Amino acid sequence: MIDENFPLIDLHRHLDGNIRLETIIDLGRQNGIDLPAWYLEELRPYVQVTDPTQGVMAFIAKFKWMMAVLVDTNACRRVAYENVEDASKEGLDYVELRFSPWFMAETHGLDPEGVVEAVCAGIQQGKETFDIPVNLIGVISRTYGVDIAWEELTALLAHKECLVAIDLAGDEINYPGEMFVDHFRRVQEEGLRAVAHAGESVDSSNIWQAIRELGAVRIGHAVSAVDDPELMDYMRENKIGIESNLTSNLQTSTISEYAQHPIKKFLELGLLTNLNSDDPGISGIDLRYEYEVAAPLAGLTESEIHQAQENALEMAFLSPEEKQMLKDKAMSR
Repeated sequence: MIDENFPLIDLHRHLDGNIRLETIIDLGRQNGIDLPAWYLEELRPYVQVTDPTQGVMAFIAKFKWMMAVLVDTNACRRVAYENVEDASKEGLDYVELRFSPWFMAETHGLDPEGVVEAVCAGIQQGKETFDIPVNLIGVISRTYGVDIAWEELTALLAHKECLVAIDLAGDEINYPGEMFVDHFRRVQEEGLRAVAHAGESVDSSNIWQAIRELGAVRIGHAVSAVDDPELMDYMRENKIGIESNLTSNLQTSTISEYAQHPIKKFLELGLLTNLNSDDPGISGIDLRYEYEVAAPLAGLTESEIHQAQENALEMAFLSPEEKQMLKDKAMSR
């Protein structure tokens, strides 16, 4: 189903949700972490989703052992580097990786700015080693509230030269976007793009808010947009991208089955939506799975799957020249 002569792109992938099981075990042994299991298949159920969870926050609880092994900034740098390596091995032509420095720092009381610096360094090293273009998106984790969001944003902006955007993620139900308007005003002032998780756990009003008040140019998930024809028209006309994540939406019980996912409707209406892996290490999938297994189960035709692949390139935070280079490289394969 994937067009191998067109760039394969993942725009919504959390690097802190994509830490290898082998790395968890290795870092656990090195640092005396009391992991619940020491063999891959025994550890897997503690880290990966095997059955649908009861909502986004239950899904996020699966991150526990990934965060437990981030004992220092060297560990943070390592997992960032390995994310680039994994993207290269997966055959991606371009990836945008996102991360929450506070989330990564919390378990062992690390300095969030140090985490940002380490992640930026790991990404740069990975890009140089594996010759794959990668951009970074910093996450403000709304789950910690307004004050910590300021600290997290400050840490990210200290290294804004290695970022292309700031995202709002976390508990959408209890921490609505209205709480973070001033944060995203600062994001705009600093010249970074804004993206936001919205419409995953709450109705379409959160998507409207993210676009109008946070300045979001892309929305993560946006599942509830399908219930709001006016919003879908607005997003199509203004080219507001939708970063769709089929498997993670199934695993968080946002949808009950792949066929219920609104991505087919979005594509039929001409909305700018694409396919992404979200948290591959938690979901136990990769981007190719989303294209080859999840997308057909969601009812997408071969033409619609290709359109999603084309949309990813259009939505990417790249210059026209960089996009053309990706197309030329893919065509020459």
